[in-house]
Parts: sequence; structure tokens; C-alpha cells
Amino acid sequence: MTGWYVGFAIGIVIVLVVVALVVPILLLARSIGKAAPLIDNALGKAVANTAALAELRTTIDHAEVIVAGLNRGRTRLGG
Repeated sequence: MTGWYVGFAIGIVIVLVVVALVVPILLLARSIGKAAPLIDNALGKAVANTAALAELRTTIDHAEVIVAGLNRGRTRLGG
């Protein structure tokens, strides 16, 4: 009969340990789940705010053409 009590005690301890390990993980997952919409909103704003950077290559290409033209003009003027 003592073996049953020891078995129940060990079983209860194991269940308590598992609960003690799982509960913090679930709480962390819940807080991440609550923060996810805020993060998604911020990332959406970042996409909107940086969309113009896609045209940066075009701007650089035009600037290079302008600078090359200025250098040709300076050379022709002897400068």
C-alpha cells in the first residue's frame, strides 16, 4: 500500500513540475500574441515610409549623368 502513496506523490510532483514549466511559456506566448498587431502595424508604416527608396537607383543614375555632363563642360572650358 505504501508503494501506491509513493507513486501518487511522484506523479503529483511530476505534474506540478510540468505545469511550472509550461505556464511561463504560455504567458510569454500570450504577451507575444498581444504585441504582434502592434509590431505588424509598425512594420507596415516602415514599408510605407521607405517605399521611395525603390527609386533611389534612378536618382543615382540621373545624378551620375548630370555630374558626367558637368565634367565634360568643365573640361571643354579648360577648367
